[in-house]
Amino acid sequence: LSQLGISPSSAIQMLYSQIVLKKGIPFDLKLPSSEPLAVGAMTKKQIDKELQKGVDSINTGNVYSADEVDTILAKEFGI
Repeated sequence: LSQLGISPSSAIQMLYSQIVLKKGIPFDLKLPSSEPLAVGAMTKKQIDKELQKGVDSINTGNVYSADEVDTILAKEFGI
């Protein structure tokens, strides 16, 4: 928070404001998947959502080399 120039009390106030505006917690509360979901087990809607995340990532310049992807997969999923 200090790197953002925000005090802890300001951050909490911002969270409260977002809860009021969004009428709920402003982010997903779920446990991360411990392993990647197989494409065959996904619905069309889930596949479309994942593909859109990739397109959005590319459009914002957030891209990785094949070696970087391998490193991330090895670290997160042990593969």
